[in-house]
Amino acid sequence: MAALIWLIVGILLVVAEVLSGDFVLVMLGAAALAAAGVSAVGAADLVSVLVFAATSVGLIVGARPLVKRRLQLGSGVKMHHEALLGARAVALSQVDEHGGQVKIGGETWSARTLDGSVVPAGDAVTVVEISGATAVVIAAV
Repeated sequence: MAALIWLIVGILLVVAEVLSGDFVLVMLGAAALAAAGVSAVGAADLVSVLVFAATSVGLIVGARPLVKRRLQLGSGVKMHHEALLGARAVALSQVDEHGGQVKIGGETWSARTLDGSVVPAGDAVTVVEISGATAVVIAAV
C-alpha cells in the first residue's frame, strides 16, 4: 500500500512540474518514485521515507543546478533575425529609404536605410533592424 501511495505522489509531482517549470517538483517526484521502488521491494516505511529525503536533497542540491544551467545556456544564443542585428553587410545596389539590396553573411537581402540616407553600392552598412524580409541598415562607421 505504501508503494502505491509513493507512486501516486511521485506521478502527481512530476505532472505538477509541467505547470511550474522550476525543476523542484520533478526532483521531489523522482525521489517519491525512488521511495516507491524501495517500498515495493519490501523495505520498512522508515527506510522509504529516508530514501525519499536523501534522494530529494541529492537531486535538488546536485542535479537541479546542473539542469537549470544547461537549459539557460541556450537562452543567450541569438536565433534567426536576432543574429543579424549589428552585423556588417555590403550594399549590392544603392540603398535608400525606399529600398536596395545588401549582402549579409553571404546572403542577399532587400534593404532600406533607417534614417533616409543614401548608401552607394559597395559601401559597408550595419544592420540595425529586420522588418519582415527587409534589413534596415545604416552606413557603417
